[in-house]
Amino acid sequence: MRETLKDFFYRYRHGWILSYLLIYLVWFAYLERTVTRRFHVIHMPIDDYIPFIEIFIVPYLLWFGYVALAVTYFFFKNVQDYYKLCIFLFVGMTVFLVVSTVYPHGHYLRPRMFERDNIFVTLVKGLYMVDTPTNLFPSIHVYNSIGVHLSVMHSEQLKEKKWIRRISFVLMISIILSTMFLKQHSVFDVITGCIMAIVMYTLVYGGELLTGRKRMYERQYREI
Repeated sequence: MRETLKDFFYRYRHGWILSYLLIYLVWFAYLERTVTRRFHVIHMPIDDYIPFIEIFIVPYLLWFGYVALAVTYFFFKNVQDYYKLCIFLFVGMTVFLVVSTVYPHGHYLRPRMFERDNIFVTLVKGLYMVDTPTNLFPSIHVYNSIGVHLSVMHSEQLKEKKWIRRISFVLMISIILSTMFLKQHSVFDVITGCIMAIVMYTLVYGGELLTGRKRMYERQYREI
């Protein structure tokens, strides 16, 4: 039994990096308690034209499973892809924590009254109760969704699974839209989340792009 456990922990020793989540949760909980009233207001004029659509609570909540499922899949299937995904996610999450710490911010976009009363509105009310309208940019919902989709697109195991890639794309877009339609984030938060994702993409996957181009040129040269 001891040998079995020893083999198990050795085989999955790459799980150590997930301990970062403890740091993130503690830090984020601290920010949620301390950044409540005195903060810089995040707002863009376009925010006022975006309607509140409660059904988007569905993809918003699916985000948690989306990220967790991707990390779990690569944890067991491909350690290299797993590390790349974790680095992508955790670096961005750390940047978010630092920004929120040195520049406390929030918004006043949430509706004061709801025009409808249904299960989706009830879920949104529950979300509002546990998640304050502070600590917003860059949006981690947006950033992590892009990161997960990129990991799916770069996975050799999922290369032929076109239906998974398509579902991932639709879910990513739906989650990004949900942050605005639920009035959880300003467009500014979404833009900064996308910018940070682009920067991290070049850092994490830039080497793969160069290698892929090199191989393509080599094949073309051999054909000539």
